[in-house]
Amino acid sequence: MANTTADAEFETIIDPYRRELLAHCYRMLGSIHDAEDLLQETYLRAWNSYERFEGRSSLRTWLYRIATNVCLTAIDQRGKRPMPSGLGGPSDPDRPVVALDDVPWLEPAPDSVFGSDAVDPASIVTSRESTRLAFIAALQHLPAKQRVVLILRDVLKWKAAEVAELLETSTAAVNSALQRAKAQLEQVAPDQDALAEPSDPEQRELLERYATLFEKADIEGLVKLFKEDAHWEMPPFPEWFVGAENIGRLISRQCNPAPGELVLVPTLANGQPAFGMYRRDEDGVHRPFQLQVLSIDDRGEIAHVGAFFDTTLFAVFGLPEVYEG
Repeated sequence: MANTTADAEFETIIDPYRRELLAHCYRMLGSIHDAEDLLQETYLRAWNSYERFEGRSSLRTWLYRIATNVCLTAIDQRGKRPMPSGLGGPSDPDRPVVALDDVPWLEPAPDSVFGSDAVDPASIVTSRESTRLAFIAALQHLPAKQRVVLILRDVLKWKAAEVAELLETSTAAVNSALQRAKAQLEQVAPDQDALAEPSDPEQRELLERYATLFEKADIEGLVKLFKEDAHWEMPPFPEWFVGAENIGRLISRQCNPAPGELVLVPTLANGQPAFGMYRRDEDGVHRPFQLQVLSIDDRGEIAHVGAFFDTTLFAVFGLPEVYEG
């Protein structure tokens, strides 16, 4: 856009909606990189048609309509973004892993994307549940229109009539799509462990132990922190693993870190604890290796780790290109 007074006025008007629209695009696409691109496309389309905006709906609803249509087009072109566990059964940790770089994998997003001004504890819990990586992954199993309806009705708490107006359909069709979406989610993600509160002191202690044990390459100690049937998956590798012992064998045999080789820097992703993991290169410099997102159950055990090898995520999370201690 040209740098004009009209541009500045338009930016001022729509800027309050930037964060929530980015979160909407992310939930729809499962990719923070795609979400940022589609937000820019949304704003470009909004700018080009702003003179024709007649105010028959709120500005927020109008922007969501544009963003939703942009996302639906993108889904038609790009398809869904899976996690490895959505492609098949678990793997043997003793077998070599082979990356599939041509698969558009699910991506985590920094907590800043989902920032909420809610003060009601129940609203905060609902918001956190709708940001969890497992929920974003489950959304990818839904047809695009059902995904829209579920997000707008259950996450954003829109009325059925509002969703029907946005999608240019009937209220009955919206309610039917919501029922089908919930039934589908129940099939793909029937059991969700309760998560520990992010501010729980015991969780912070667990995370500190986790990072320390990784940095010391104490795999035996790490295994004790995992739930017995914990899951570990690591895009772009399609293999995934179940069980604390199998996870320990995977780390030992496929990664085989030496003490001091790895450094973990804490961050937050999808309302969950996360780490930027740096690995020491041959020149002695610690560079980005993987971004880990952890699920910790209410019993204080690690239930799931998503280890993402896309190091472009480090910049998205504000993590340094090199760890200098």
